[in-house]
Amino acid sequence: MTDTTGPVEDTTGPPDDATGPVEDTPGGWPVASSVTQLKTWILTVRTDKVQMPDNEYAERTIVTHPGAVAVIALDDAGRVLMIRQYRHAAAAQLWEVPAGLRDVAGEPLLDTARRELLEETGYQASDWHVLVDTYTSPGFTTERMRIFLARGLQLAGESGYQREHEEKFLTAAWVPLADAVRLALDGKLHNGQAITGVLAGHIASLNGFSGLRPGDAPE
Repeated sequence: MTDTTGPVEDTTGPPDDATGPVEDTPGGWPVASSVTQLKTWILTVRTDKVQMPDNEYAERTIVTHPGAVAVIALDDAGRVLMIRQYRHAAAAQLWEVPAGLRDVAGEPLLDTARRELLEETGYQASDWHVLVDTYTSPGFTTERMRIFLARGLQLAGESGYQREHEEKFLTAAWVPLADAVRLALDGKLHNGQAITGVLAGHIASLNGFSGLRPGDAPE
């Protein structure tokens, strides 16, 4: 009879060979050559020949992107301010959260988030924290996303930004945070930063939003 009282080694998965903390670290592999394929006002597409640790080479096509910010704006009732926007690449009207490009040189990320919240919703916030920092799709693009938590909301009044161009067609709605989480889990939300922000905001709310980084924390 096999003795099953002692520890059983798990041989079903890969070995646990990490030697340090589970934490992302910077540092790229050497690039032997780089060719620009396309350049627009916002994106550049290039193909790199990358030297791997075994001295073999791999070809990677990269889309460079200035990055963006997004805002989970919560009111005193625990509702998140969401906006619906047409996204041509998806050919769909997507429910999202206020967001925008890091397209002003030298502008602090917190100021970018404040500006985007005002421009897209007409709201200002007195309390800002960082929820999460993400790469939207690190397999092929440099785009980085910082998602903020904004509370202490109030309408900007007459000084608020008037929507122009495509933003004229935005639709806004207040959604209870728990309902937004359920919408994400039910597959009814598809915007990545909205889903990430809603889930992170919900987790943060369980701890009374304690322990979050300040809004001006370094990236």
